[in-house]
Amino acid sequence: MASSVSVVVAVILVLVAAAVGVAVGYELSPRAAQQNAATKNDTLSIVGAGTLGTYFPQMASLLVNTTPGISAPLASQQYEGSLLALGAIASLHQTFDVAAAADYRLIPQILEPTYANYEVIFGTTPEVLTYDSSNASLIGINATNWATKVEQPGLKMGVANASTDPNGYNEIFSLQLEGLATGGNLSSVYGHFFSGAPGAPAVANPASTRVEPETMVATLLSTHVVSSFITYRSYAVAHHLSYVNMSANVGLGNLDAADVSTYGMASTTIIGSSGPVVIHGAPVAFSVTVPLNAPNPSLGASFIALLFTPAGQVMLAANGFTPISPGWSDHPSNVPTALPPDVTVLPSGLPPVA
Repeated sequence: MASSVSVVVAVILVLVAAAVGVAVGYELSPRAAQQNAATKNDTLSIVGAGTLGTYFPQMASLLVNTTPGISAPLASQQYEGSLLALGAIASLHQTFDVAAAADYRLIPQILEPTYANYEVIFGTTPEVLTYDSSNASLIGINATNWATKVEQPGLKMGVANASTDPNGYNEIFSLQLEGLATGGNLSSVYGHFFSGAPGAPAVANPASTRVEPETMVATLLSTHVVSSFITYRSYAVAHHLSYVNMSANVGLGNLDAADVSTYGMASTTIIGSSGPVVIHGAPVAFSVTVPLNAPNPSLGASFIALLFTPAGQVMLAANGFTPISPGWSDHPSNVPTALPPDVTVLPSGLPPVA
């Protein structure tokens, strides 16, 4: 990702301008808006990517059931676009025991070194095409014809805001890569949904595209507001949505060197109040950390350790993820002692974190 400092500045300025935690169509939870200082207690608090909103509460409940004297109510957890989730810590100075992102490049860029000194990558999940199965125009949709099906007149695809949510720019990358794979042109599918050349700011075409939060996908499809939405397989599985898979070189879920290289051909520009930032495609890999200002750092470390237990790995796979174990870290020597040997160094073949 180019100009990591610019990414941090852009996110911080956008969030500060929000004043009370509202930015680009998303609203931070009341708990987050009221939280100002770390206070040690027995309640696990989590902020993370929207698609973790099913899996992480399950893991938190498992931790509560096996650890006497702690709690993890949903009121102490918030799930939203990863850029906003991490910005809640970096610019709004809210405190959480666990912070997680849908793009492994974000924790190093936004939280390190001031608010975190490591991350652990724990799983991948590809982008898939979720769709309204009651829409007659989408009968017969499959992994090879999905792009043609969703481009039909009168249909509208939902997309997340790329400036607040990695799923937003990952959707753009998948559309570009599908065009490259099927038509030899990054714009051939992407251009139906967005104006602006690949690499430039993506402006949603109102006739075919509707910008909505990732956390609203299930509702948008069930109420027929949109007919399709590119999102993570983990979200589709958790919400029992109809979906079709994308090819490995399109869905961003593969760690094979050839596919990773192909992902990097896709690009877009996020516009922040500090200026434009160009982002290139990379594998969808989720990462987690215990922030340095966590009220209960040992509790946060226990939660992360649970992700790598047999029970945690089974639950991860059941929620549509492909587990990575041992986890990958940008700074293995900084991870809590509760984690090794479940953590090893970040592979060199991935695009750099900063």
